[in-house]
Amino acid sequence: MSSACGCSHDEPVAVEEDEERRPWYRDPGLILPIGSGVFLVLGLLLHWLDADLPALASFWISLLLGAWTFVPGAVRKLVTRGSYGIGLLMTISAVGAVILGYVEEAAALAFLYSLAEALEDKAMDRARSGLRSLLRLVPETATVLVGGAPREVAARELAAGQVLLVRPGERVATDGVVRSGHSALDTSAITGESIPVEVEPGSDVPAGAINTSGALEVEATTPGSDNSLTTIVRLVEQAQAEKGTRARIADRIAKPLVPGVILLALAVGIIGSLLGDPTVWITRALVVLVAASPCAIAIAVPITVISGIGGASRLGIVIKSGAAFEEMGRIRHVAMDKTGTLTRNEPTVARVVPAPGFAEGDVLAAAAAVERHSTHPLATAIADAVPTPSPAAGVTEEAGRGVTGTVDSRRVTVGSPRWIDAGPLGQEVAGMEAAGQTCVLVEFDGEVAGAIGVRDELRPESAEAVSRLGELGLTVSMLTGDNARTAAALARDAGIDDVQAELRPEDKARIVADWSRQRPTSMIGDGINDAPALAAATVGVAMGARGSDAAVESADVAFTGHDLCLIPTAFDHARRGRAIIDQNIVLSLAIIAVLPPLAVTGVLGLAAVVLIHEVAEVLVILNGLRAARLPRGASPAGGQVLQRGSDERTHAHA
Repeated sequence: MSSACGCSHDEPVAVEEDEERRPWYRDPGLILPIGSGVFLVLGLLLHWLDADLPALASFWISLLLGAWTFVPGAVRKLVTRGSYGIGLLMTISAVGAVILGYVEEAAALAFLYSLAEALEDKAMDRARSGLRSLLRLVPETATVLVGGAPREVAARELAAGQVLLVRPGERVATDGVVRSGHSALDTSAITGESIPVEVEPGSDVPAGAINTSGALEVEATTPGSDNSLTTIVRLVEQAQAEKGTRARIADRIAKPLVPGVILLALAVGIIGSLLGDPTVWITRALVVLVAASPCAIAIAVPITVISGIGGASRLGIVIKSGAAFEEMGRIRHVAMDKTGTLTRNEPTVARVVPAPGFAEGDVLAAAAAVERHSTHPLATAIADAVPTPSPAAGVTEEAGRGVTGTVDSRRVTVGSPRWIDAGPLGQEVAGMEAAGQTCVLVEFDGEVAGAIGVRDELRPESAEAVSRLGELGLTVSMLTGDNARTAAALARDAGIDDVQAELRPEDKARIVADWSRQRPTSMIGDGINDAPALAAATVGVAMGARGSDAAVESADVAFTGHDLCLIPTAFDHARRGRAIIDQNIVLSLAIIAVLPPLAVTGVLGLAAVVLIHEVAEVLVILNGLRAARLPRGASPAGGQVLQRGSDERTHAHA
């Protein structure tokens, strides 16, 4: 068995699906401790009936079944690596008890210790269950088109560039782009969105989504073995394999404690034997070995961290290390990027102001006619505002200024106020910019015809998320490369008072690093230019686990979707987990402080110490499992995965 108590966690344990689903009576990790307990109870019953020989046989069977779960590993570690741990203490204690004739007590020790390890292993499995369920969202087979003919292949063998045929009712086997067909995808199991997402040629689709209507041809953009789901699985597995700061503190406590306990036991046994009855003092020395065992503190932090990370993954929050989980629990300041994090990163036309003598519709239609020939994000927003624009001829674009073309025999120019004089619309343009809009001016044959305001709107939940962060006692700042007026307007709407605007990536990193030195600070962003700041923060959080590879790699935490309301939920969850860690450490240290003196003075015997110590250990595990519970009001989304559709794009923004 693998346990933080008795065995090594140096390598992650791969759990096969059939192993996970097998019944408890076929799981040796449970059968041996349960069998040990059954024979222990049977031995106690036979002893009570004065059937001493059958009772002794039952105790021996109980001892061997329980000891088999930790003795071989402890001896192997001592012989092959020269290392020792809690399992060695338990082994020495059990052997000594048997030598002294306390087979019943040795059996109880072996049973309780093996049961505690089994509970810990099952707790870890429980924390990983949400992670494994992610992989089940991917079908085992997929249909690919080879020369136009459908052919079924194993999903894990899919390669980027292959074209998949996804029929109604089937799941998408890997991330891809729709090449033909129109349909609606049910992404509720991976994004938490209950409303199906309409897709058409050019739409991105995530692995695990269900096609609800028409057949789709999807070109795979990732291999079947390396898609958005498997990426998230790797991140969570990495988190489970790492320990946080307090786990390392527990390790540092346990490391000197093991030899210290052995030396204390030797001193009690030797000095006591010289001054009194050797049998009494050797027995007390064995009791000290068990009483001072740091098993509870060794498992107190890891089990809580793993449970907390597992619970977070059910919300679509991928915490990449135990240290990140613990640090999240002490965050006091949150810095948020603007574009793509607080906002949709989808500029839309917010207002059209015509000049005297011109019509609003004519201004927008003419601008859309020429802007549809440009690739600028603002041009796209204007072009999208008019579904069927008039044709434009002779269109030319001057980088950084604007675009010009002929529409309905009029020379139409659309450009920045820095290039075109606003004339009579000067005050209107200033007011639109103060409201957070980016303005372009439209000219008809050299005369200003109107102004169009484009704004990247806040996500609808932005203000609520900021308010909830404030309720948790967290201060919030906005960091952006956008101009100060636009940033201030959007920050005001979101309820953020502190705004840092017109920043370069290195500026963001410097500011966040300074804040982190003053108080625990989290940076939340999603773009490539946020990566330095994410790395500089106490805890970096990437919104959208596939929004930007650089951001995700630099961050400690990745949200698989863009629901900002999960941010305060995540911090609340981590705070609760940190409180549970504190409880477990206090309980574990109290056990180590209280039991050894009682053992040395003979107040507690071996059986009593074993019972108290292992019951406390079980309590620590059960308490740690509470960290897997979701915060009140939070609902699991089945391990969310970002849907990178037509409304969410990977980008490097200002």
